[in-house]
Amino acid sequence: MKYSADEIIEVVRMLSEEDLDIRSATLSVNTLPLISDDVNKTLEKFNSLNPILEKFSYSVDKVSEKYGVKIVTKRVAVSPVQYFLEVLAESDGIKIGEKLEELAEKNGIDYISGYSAFADRGFTKGSLSVINTLAEVMNSTRRLTGMINAASTFSGLNSDAVKKFVDQIFSMKPEASSRVSILSNVPPDSPFVPSAHHGIGMPDMMINVAVSGPGVIENAIKRSSPSSLEELHDVIKRSAFKISRLGELIGKAVSKEIGVPFGSVDLSLAPSPKVGDSVAGIIEAMGIEKIGGHGSLSALAILMDAIKKGGSMATSHVGGLSSAFIPVSEDSIMAERALEGYVDFFTLLALSSVCNSGIDMVGVSKKQGKDKVIGLIMDVLSLGITLNKILGVRVIPVDSEPGTVIDLGGLLGKVVVMRLKDVSVERFTSLNGFIPNTIKRLEAG
Repeated sequence: MKYSADEIIEVVRMLSEEDLDIRSATLSVNTLPLISDDVNKTLEKFNSLNPILEKFSYSVDKVSEKYGVKIVTKRVAVSPVQYFLEVLAESDGIKIGEKLEELAEKNGIDYISGYSAFADRGFTKGSLSVINTLAEVMNSTRRLTGMINAASTFSGLNSDAVKKFVDQIFSMKPEASSRVSILSNVPPDSPFVPSAHHGIGMPDMMINVAVSGPGVIENAIKRSSPSSLEELHDVIKRSAFKISRLGELIGKAVSKEIGVPFGSVDLSLAPSPKVGDSVAGIIEAMGIEKIGGHGSLSALAILMDAIKKGGSMATSHVGGLSSAFIPVSEDSIMAERALEGYVDFFTLLALSSVCNSGIDMVGVSKKQGKDKVIGLIMDVLSLGITLNKILGVRVIPVDSEPGTVIDLGGLLGKVVVMRLKDVSVERFTSLNGFIPNTIKRLEAG
């Protein structure tokens, strides 16, 4: 295949000036063969992962250097720890968490994900043990992440799991609560943390990648100055195609280098706190002066559709969430608009109806109480099961007042503490049990 000079210049510009990179390369590993009813044997078996983790870390660096493409983070996803704790004591979860942290640190892995459980219909011994130890494990680690799947279109919404999750995050340090989330309809092949885990139905190992590239799309819109919505959609779709092709190229290269099957490309646009790397910046480049203004939902819907169409042309291996992330703290413009008051919780909830982000990386004041946070999470998860889509919540409870900012540094950015509605929901959230599955369950057969 021959490339024109313009195409080569365009790629160089995307990589050097528009922050195009690979958000993450994730090695997903089936760790179920390591289960034992003796925790010491389990911990010893985990050492067998060292060679493949070391090889993965080396291979990612090698591929990054070979193609001159920055791969921002190396991640590992393991089978949900819930399965281990079905036959072990609850306190053994802490030992497993510390072991996973040790493996990540030893092999240069940025995040290791899988301190996770599924509790959308109810609890098992294992899922309850994961939830009950979540705060202690996250407070004592730095690279470990986890999630609770508390709702699904098939099963409904487990409000008791939501309440236990909120109890745990209220006991976490801000940095620790940034590594856990609660979701509906979590996918089995996500390369994004905290939701990443080695899901059921997957091969023993595979490589998943997540692309980035908000700056590429924002600049393409600004350069092309589209005169119609069709042109705007087409500009985004073409850019998404190029970004996704890069993701598949790098993912397959890592896969070949390490000798592990290639899994999927998550098409999601993911921002970073850097200027010019913002999903909100795309919305504003589309003609909304400040995200949160009327029309934002329509603009995001166009963006989502064009990304998915462009991405699906570029790769047959679509996975993960494949949407747009609008984490408030990790997107410099989103954080700014939240401080200015253009983005509030109901704006985020509305935007979640057309993307898969949910409410992500937002601070909440502990002084406003747990009940409002429980209600907020139930809102998001209910939207997820009603629309039959993946949605999650990652909030950071802090002692500060609404309107303040907590700087977590790096990719996590500056967390804005947003005001929850000052309305009592205690009578509703005090109801126990689960919300039954919706009529969509019948449609599925």
